[in-house]
Amino acid sequence: MGNYRVCVCFSRKFKVTEAEPPTDVKEAFKKYGDGGNQMSAEQLLKFLIEVQGETQLTVADADAVVRQILQKRHPITKLARQALALDDFHHYLFSADLNPPINFKVNHDMNAPLSHYFIFTGHNSYLTGNQLTSDCSDVPIIKALKKGVRVIELDIWPNSDKDDVHVLHGRTVTTPVELIRCLKSIKEHAFSASPYPVVITLEDHLTPDLQAKVAQMLTETFGEMLFVPESDSLKECPSPEELKHRIIISTKPPKEYLEASASVCKDRRNSSQRSKDSEDDVWGSEPSSLTADQEENEKSDSDKSYEDDDDATHRGHVASAYKRLIAIHAGKPKGGLKEALKIDPDKVRRLSLSEQALEKAAESHGTEIVRFTQRNILRVYPKGTRFNSSNYKPLIGWMHGAQMVAFNMQGYGRALWLMHGMFRANGGCGYVKKPDFLLSVGPNNEVFDPKAKLPVKKTLKVKVYMGDGWHLDFKQTHFDLYSPPDFYTRVGIAGVPADEIMKKTKTKEDIWTPVWDEEFTFPLTVPELALLRIEVHEYDMSEKDDFAGQTCIPVSELKPGIHAVPLCSRKGEKYSSARLLMRFEFV
Repeated sequence: MGNYRVCVCFSRKFKVTEAEPPTDVKEAFKKYGDGGNQMSAEQLLKFLIEVQGETQLTVADADAVVRQILQKRHPITKLARQALALDDFHHYLFSADLNPPINFKVNHDMNAPLSHYFIFTGHNSYLTGNQLTSDCSDVPIIKALKKGVRVIELDIWPNSDKDDVHVLHGRTVTTPVELIRCLKSIKEHAFSASPYPVVITLEDHLTPDLQAKVAQMLTETFGEMLFVPESDSLKECPSPEELKHRIIISTKPPKEYLEASASVCKDRRNSSQRSKDSEDDVWGSEPSSLTADQEENEKSDSDKSYEDDDDATHRGHVASAYKRLIAIHAGKPKGGLKEALKIDPDKVRRLSLSEQALEKAAESHGTEIVRFTQRNILRVYPKGTRFNSSNYKPLIGWMHGAQMVAFNMQGYGRALWLMHGMFRANGGCGYVKKPDFLLSVGPNNEVFDPKAKLPVKKTLKVKVYMGDGWHLDFKQTHFDLYSPPDFYTRVGIAGVPADEIMKKTKTKEDIWTPVWDEEFTFPLTVPELALLRIEVHEYDMSEKDDFAGQTCIPVSELKPGIHAVPLCSRKGEKYSSARLLMRFEFV
């Protein structure tokens, strides 16, 4: 008998009740349905234009939406009506496929020089896991390209016989993969997610003979796809539109081969494990606390660069075939940061700085960095002690106009969620046009100062109505063994320091379909760089709260009105059902 009672209790507690439409949805239905119990296509169109900001839609579009909803909701019954009931209207609003918070199409001007865009950039793109012992493979490269990543980094080294080229993380015990395999995979998958150009940044540790071999590999693999500049160096970057379906090479121009020796670079395996990043929880530190340690002893990628081409001593025919293929020259001139940030009107350069080198530079050279990035390329990469493939806060790079904020795509955590969020913009094509303020020059030759205190430009109001779908994506016992989950939502802004904040709803206990109905207000000084952060957690009294989904959305792309916001896993993969119903309003 006892067993039977437990069983009854269990089934009762896990029953999923569908929440009714929020008051705002009922009121919108009443208002736009003219008080009746149905909404026609014409009435829906009025709602879509006035509330949802869909000004370009026509009656035919609204009619198609109505038919789609009715077909989905009532597939068997042949409905006489071609209008929506309240539940159909609510179903439409709460459908992530039919009513997402952003448009998934390219909507930025793609005809500006490459330097005018933030570009989705990978770091050590060939590593399957951590930075010290994981395998090198073309699989993470393929995964990255399929997600829309547009910059792939390959570290190239001679193999043990010095007659072929391997890709591996130097001075570590990562197992190598052949360069040719990586190149073939790039060719095959480069444009599966986006037609816009793929940049391959090469960290080159080769002899001139092997550089010539690489030149041959690149030419034979990519053929016409390879963008080869007409002159020795680019005066201005071409546009993403001009470079559609093209592959661009960026590396340091060849020099006399410098044997990498232990005295030049300390073996990373000897680096202290103590400096491993401590993550405050399993999904990573809060982005606001992700500042780099000021480690003086770690050489930046640009510091260990060979000097730029001007004082090259080795100019053989062998090196020239390789050099000819380098569209964007990397490296830095002799001298410190001030020299490195000097602008050459006749030549576009790429400069690389580690995350903490950028932080340090930003303290005293903020405006010079912004000016440099108006026509040159700045790449920022993770500090060498991020052995576990964690990431840093990307905003400092974007605030200063850095196009290539390089991330470990194989890691995950809050910093990577921000990166995914930024590149949901512009149809997920991997290129996001920088805001005008980072590109403009004032009447007195002044540029944007990332340190300046700015007034509030726009205020975003966010209402979190309700959530649903977890019971379809998770086992009944995933969150709590004996009762339904206790969900709460964290919502906030990642952006310039003045705009950053996180707030949270109350916890709704013992329910799979929580209704919060709470509103939050976010004043924004730089809305162009703001990302709306959304996380759902399940409150756990005795242990750490469980993760129940996250997403990050560029504020500049948010559609006003009521929308269904699909949630993603820790790794950034979209859940099939878990979603929130939210309202966005700009005041």
